[in-house]
Amino acid sequence: MSLPQESEGYMDESLLQYYTKQWSKYTSASGYVHHVFRYLNRHWVKREIEEGRKNDVFDVYTLALVSWKNHMFVHVQHNVMTAVLKLIERQRNGESIETGLIKSIVESFVSLGLDDNDSSKLNLEVYKKFFEEPFVRDTEVYYKTESEKFISENSVPDYMKKVVTSFPTCAEFRLAEEESRVQMYLHQTTHKPLITKCEAVLVKNHAEVVWEEFQNLLDSDKQEDLHRMYSLLARIPDGLDPLRTRFEAHVRRAGLSAIEKIADTQQDAKEGAKESETVEPGKYVDALLEVHRKYNDLVQTAFKGEAGFVASLDKACREFVNRNKVCKSSTSKSPELLARFCDSLLKKSAKNPEEGELEDVLNSIMTVFKYVEDKDVFQKFYSKMLAKRLVNGTSASDDAEASMISKLKEACGFEYTSKLQRMFTDMALSKELNDQFKDRMQQTHDSSDLSVDFTILVLGAGSWPLTAPTTPFNIPDDIVKTYDRFQKFYQAKHSGRKLNWLFQLSKAELKTNYLKAAKTGYTLQVSAYQMGILLQYNNTTSYTIEELQESTGLTPDALNPALGILVKAKVVVLDNGDNVGDAGTKYDLNMDFKSKKVKINLNISVKSEQKVESEETHKTIEEDRKLLMQAAIVRIMKTRKVMKHVILINEVIAQLQTRFKPRVPDIKKCIDILLEKEYIERVEGQKDMFSYMA
Repeated sequence: MSLPQESEGYMDESLLQYYTKQWSKYTSASGYVHHVFRYLNRHWVKREIEEGRKNDVFDVYTLALVSWKNHMFVHVQHNVMTAVLKLIERQRNGESIETGLIKSIVESFVSLGLDDNDSSKLNLEVYKKFFEEPFVRDTEVYYKTESEKFISENSVPDYMKKVVTSFPTCAEFRLAEEESRVQMYLHQTTHKPLITKCEAVLVKNHAEVVWEEFQNLLDSDKQEDLHRMYSLLARIPDGLDPLRTRFEAHVRRAGLSAIEKIADTQQDAKEGAKESETVEPGKYVDALLEVHRKYNDLVQTAFKGEAGFVASLDKACREFVNRNKVCKSSTSKSPELLARFCDSLLKKSAKNPEEGELEDVLNSIMTVFKYVEDKDVFQKFYSKMLAKRLVNGTSASDDAEASMISKLKEACGFEYTSKLQRMFTDMALSKELNDQFKDRMQQTHDSSDLSVDFTILVLGAGSWPLTAPTTPFNIPDDIVKTYDRFQKFYQAKHSGRKLNWLFQLSKAELKTNYLKAAKTGYTLQVSAYQMGILLQYNNTTSYTIEELQESTGLTPDALNPALGILVKAKVVVLDNGDNVGDAGTKYDLNMDFKSKKVKINLNISVKSEQKVESEETHKTIEEDRKLLMQAAIVRIMKTRKVMKHVILINEVIAQLQTRFKPRVPDIKKCIDILLEKEYIERVEGQKDMFSYMA
């Protein structure tokens, strides 16, 4: 009885045992015979093949394989494969099987793949056709049945709840199982088609239901389930796209909600004020950071820091940082509040954080800064506040200031921070200049002639965001001599330079010697304008508002706020009238002034002044933007010579978007200005084409 006939008496696992036993005996015997006929193989077979007579000419072992394939394999392969698939199904159902049987079958199928051009080489044609293809088809049917059964046994609502906790766990387990199956007994080339088919059946076919559950998991912050969902959907093409879109929308809503919450809370505390005026910079920035921190952690843990989710997080953050309830229609509010938060951190205060903690907070600020669209607004407000800190000597730490500028430079380049760095250079040069001036005065004047302790800051007009005073000011006689001496000293060192005195930023300390109640007197910290007012009282103890205006030279807009603070502090007393600055009002020096403090700060900025300053800063920003847009247009046209209107606008936006996002109507206005100035002209016959005019 032949082997094919004998095999018909076996089924399922017994057939596999019979086949592998016979295959093992046959290949072993064939190996011995091959060895016996080595001479034949080396000479006659080799010569026949080399001379082109290779049809049906094989070495002895290969001939044995061909015979097995033609007389045994073709008759039993179907039954063998059916038995293999049944055995694998039993394993998938949780039974223990003899995996060595399948491994031997696989090796047999692989060995029977002979290359027609070179019989010494193997190909996988037999394995692919008779094993891999039916195996993958059977796998598809098995998992399709299993997954559909899972869904049918759960109602839709239950399925929606369980899909990401039960089904993906099963899918994850099944995929891992198939991965290990390849390692145990399949040929490695089966890995890709097998796993691709499993992913399609277990994941792709049910992707929509999984996508729908994503929002529930986000709302519940179930990171483990989100990670499982991510891992599964990452296996299929475009499987993560709907998740990224929904994640972006979710983060944006969370950010908007967080800002709305603090805006409402603080507006309730300051009823009647606008959101933008009531929001504390620190709480605003903390709210932004809290949302970013939460979802950045989620991206790193649940989504493995995948680039697409990082991009979705960035888009969402950029949206709610620049457009929220506090910002309303203006994207410039966020950078202003961020700059004010920086100022509160870098200014001397009892609440200043420790150095290490401050560095961490500055790094967090840069996280928000990354999303700010109007970086020019931040730059303008930051430079103004830095100037105040330096001029007033209220900077908490030079190292922290340098660290922040370094971070801004890294984010936006040298040009963005060049003026900020020159401010520190000016401060260092001013210190040297003060030392030189004091040395000169000590060399040329008696100590009795140097009664005023004088410190000067000489600041470059091009680097500092400071404006000239809006009022004249009569320098008090007590300091005129020192003022004149410094003027001469500086002109001698720098003959071509002009000094513009910014008295509105100057300050002084005055000592009181007229109060009987305080033997040591008080030290009054005042602005230059307040100094000008108070020194008048060395001559007489009572002045009318008109007399003070004449003696100080100050306009009412400058005099009244300075005088109002002195009246409020009761250093001077309003003798008649209801309001400071009213015509005919009289102001007497308070001879009974008392205070618990020895040193009293009267140099206090008024909120109305801060508001005006903020408005002026925004106006300056708008003017600067017009110039930047015009410069960009000229720069582009000079390079390109001729350009279409739409392309020019897109180029301008691309060049300037790192500083701010130019509005198309504003660009068009700048184009019109340059047309009038004849920097560019319209190409004749083409209204939407411009050319550069050299």
